[in-house]
Amino acid sequence: MKIIVLNCGSSSIKYELFDMPSKEVLARGIVEKIGLKGSAIKHKRGNEAEVKIEGEILDHNQGIEYLLGVLSSKEYGSLKSLEEINAVGHRVVHGAEEFSGSVLIDDKVIDALEKSSELAPLHNPPNLKGIYAMKLLLPGVPQVGVFDTAFHQSMPEHVYLYGIPYILYEKYKIRRYGFHGTSHKYVSKRACDLLNLNFKDQKIISCHLGNGASITAIKDGKSYDTSMGMTPTEGLIMGTRTGDIDPGALLFIAEKEKTSILYTRTLINKFSGMLGISGVSSDMRYIEEAAEKGNHRAKVALEMFAYHVKKYIGGYAAALGGVDVLIFTGGIGENDTETRANILNGLEFLGIKTDPEKLKVRGKEIILSTDDSPVKVIVVPTKEELMIAVDTYEIVK
Repeated sequence: MKIIVLNCGSSSIKYELFDMPSKEVLARGIVEKIGLKGSAIKHKRGNEAEVKIEGEILDHNQGIEYLLGVLSSKEYGSLKSLEEINAVGHRVVHGAEEFSGSVLIDDKVIDALEKSSELAPLHNPPNLKGIYAMKLLLPGVPQVGVFDTAFHQSMPEHVYLYGIPYILYEKYKIRRYGFHGTSHKYVSKRACDLLNLNFKDQKIISCHLGNGASITAIKDGKSYDTSMGMTPTEGLIMGTRTGDIDPGALLFIAEKEKTSILYTRTLINKFSGMLGISGVSSDMRYIEEAAEKGNHRAKVALEMFAYHVKKYIGGYAAALGGVDVLIFTGGIGENDTETRANILNGLEFLGIKTDPEKLKVRGKEIILSTDDSPVKVIVVPTKEELMIAVDTYEIVK
């Protein structure tokens, strides 16, 4: 079964073509700068070198039509014709309380996604554009929605509620939803497979650390708590997002700066976090370079990031009543050996023992803990697109 997975952003479309159930990746790529100058497709077929195909791409519909043409072309394609595509899997950021698992997309599901777009105004609208485009370009081909929030729907009420009047939750569904669920689900299951452990009998803390970052506490195979909230802004300090902040501080800023809600939203999502603290970049590599040269703000930003992650790990260990497995994933979690080491330093009291040589390894599956460590520490590169393909295959078959 040929399955194409789409991850549609505001000006980009990531795609991956799978042959299921073998999980072979036939092609992958990204449509960049949709509606902007310099739009193009970066495409990679199998193990071949990546190619860049430039062209004017005005909207998501045209972008998807373009990538389908590339996938079925003689020069770059992996398909003889588009009729070989059996299903489409979509990454959808917000499923609200409607969806606790992946679903076959129909008109009723689309209506629910339209309604939940106000909870994720930056993410759900482009996700829907991908669904509408595929409905038009591949009529009759089943589509499946895989939600970032679905894995976290198992959180108990006392965990997901905020300390606001309960009537506001009832009226507007203001609560913690959590994100990166597809990633946390994949890496936690994969870690247990690698460690030969029963996924449904473990206390797991999964750290998805990248430009967007979140940590999830997983108990007996279900998400118990997660750091992101109603929006992806809550939780850890991130590339450009504040993470946890006193709401009174935001009111103070708004009063002093005489700012609008739109300005404040932009401030906490685009100009804060590691970028705002360091004044250098949202990219950890550049911040680390600046810190090595003596930049004080860069040093503080790195210390803040490691401290926040460490604090969440300790808190979730308490919430779970212990921890069996600690996972690192995401761009930083998989590759930034220095940040990983800084996070782990001081967590020995939890029963964590790590191998200094293995801590230097980046970008691949590896067990960082020693054989006699009570807590297993492991790096698992995330494969969200594969998880989406697996869910799509299971539903469509």
